[in-house]
Amino acid sequence: LETAKKYNLLVGGAPDTFLGAGIQTAIHLIENGEIGVPIGASAFMINRGHEHWHPDPAFYYDQGGGPMFDMGPYYLTALVALLGPMKRISGTTRISFPERTILSEPKKGTKIKVATPTHIAGAIDFTSGAIATITTSFDAFGGTSLPPIEVYGSEGTLLVPDPNQFGGPVKIRRKDEKEFAEVPLIFEAPKNNRGIGVADMAKAILYGESFRANGELAYHVLEAMHGFHDSSDSGRHYLMESTCEKPVKLNKI
Repeated sequence: LETAKKYNLLVGGAPDTFLGAGIQTAIHLIENGEIGVPIGASAFMINRGHEHWHPDPAFYYDQGGGPMFDMGPYYLTALVALLGPMKRISGTTRISFPERTILSEPKKGTKIKVATPTHIAGAIDFTSGAIATITTSFDAFGGTSLPPIEVYGSEGTLLVPDPNQFGGPVKIRRKDEKEFAEVPLIFEAPKNNRGIGVADMAKAILYGESFRANGELAYHVLEAMHGFHDSSDSGRHYLMESTCEKPVKLNKI
């Protein structure tokens, strides 16, 4: 980032899934006041580990791996897109199974020594005042009833779709309603839109504009992922040193 600034270059970073119709619809609803003032959120990414299916899963359990560094970018980027930048992190981590056995081919039966936390529970204080909790795990069988992300507001609750995908469904329950209702997406969502972030960056280069999946956002999310681990190791809150702009939502089509 420092080098890019020095030479007047741009840096982009994955993921760009927050630019898909699912999360953009959720952002549209929040910014239109459909759930009132955002109070908090919760996020869940829970599975039993990649050794069940991945052909070479050992790196997921080495330093730099684990569920937060694997899937955290999708969830945290979505939360920043929904609620703005983070200011404080609290985390608790553990290695539930110090050794794993690969169950997939071609290395079935090979043992893996686990060198990174595989269950991380965290809390996030946002600059906006909202508070979120996040759980990422390679240690448990996730319940299908858990939504990927919920956002709680003073006037209602929003169910946000999988941040590893681009589409919906998006559901809302307002304070005077008993059930969640699905909301139409604000623009068409093909099955796979990977490349939106690059297209947005290319447009920024052509027209001298800012773009959304930028290096500052990616760095902010990367720092937060380290922050959960550092907080757990130190037994203290981690205070974020970086910040970023909340990405401007895409225009409704």
